[in-house]
Amino acid sequence: MKSLLYRFLFSVLYLISMIPLKLLYGFSEVLYFVIYYIVGYRKQIVYENLRKSFPEKPEEDILKIRKKFYRNFADYLVETLKSFSISQQELDRRHTYSNLEVFDECKKEGKNVIMITGHVFNWEWYIGLVKYLPTQKTYALYHKVKNEFWNDRVSAIREKFGTNTLDMHKSVRFMLVAPQDGEQTYLFVADQSPQRDEIRHSIRFLNQETPVYLGFDKIAAKKNMAVVFCKTVKKSQGHYHTEFERIRPKNRNFEPHEVLNEFFSRLENQIIEHPDNWLWSHRRWKNAKGEHY
Repeated sequence: MKSLLYRFLFSVLYLISMIPLKLLYGFSEVLYFVIYYIVGYRKQIVYENLRKSFPEKPEEDILKIRKKFYRNFADYLVETLKSFSISQQELDRRHTYSNLEVFDECKKEGKNVIMITGHVFNWEWYIGLVKYLPTQKTYALYHKVKNEFWNDRVSAIREKFGTNTLDMHKSVRFMLVAPQDGEQTYLFVADQSPQRDEIRHSIRFLNQETPVYLGFDKIAAKKNMAVVFCKTVKKSQGHYHTEFERIRPKNRNFEPHEVLNEFFSRLENQIIEHPDNWLWSHRRWKNAKGEHY
């Protein structure tokens, strides 16, 4: 019975996703009003995250950033829905890229690539990137959805233009045994918050002690992989641009935490430039050092 309900719901969502984005953004306005003014979805969490991250900003600025964040968040939701049926041609028009030459450079060096980005809107639209990459295989690392039906559907959406999805919990072993041949690219959304029992390291990020995952840092150093930072900017509603920046080791190879620290430093600068375009509703700092880890 549940399976039939899920299939029906997915069919409805798919049909809605076929509505032109110009019209879906009208729904985004309604969604913003409901989320922000009626439901108040995580408004206090967003406020506290912003207040602690930008203690120097006046209250008026914090509230403006919060309101603009919710508009971007509503856009993100309808854009993610649009991903169900969006074409490669439309993605090419709405998400553009620069400095793609770094990937050719990495391939010539015979190095597989770790692409690292944060929860900057709209990270889901990287699904159209594969055609621009010189590597034979591209993997997007993700946390598996508990419901098998929705996990399969989400994976299919992310894979429809040639990306392979890779369960985060299986990624380390997979990448360690993969040949270092310059033919593989791995995309990490690397600012996720570890579960309490998984915390092994923390850094200072946005004025707060922040627990972080170490996996991508360890693999980059151990396998001597190339690392590319993705700097995405929202140019206008429904249009994004990503500039790719190579992260190079200070010495011959990456030292422990070198990739980690450089990634969060660049991400922090990106958030400071465009503070409304990051996922502030995430409970990023729910585990306090000295109390929970």
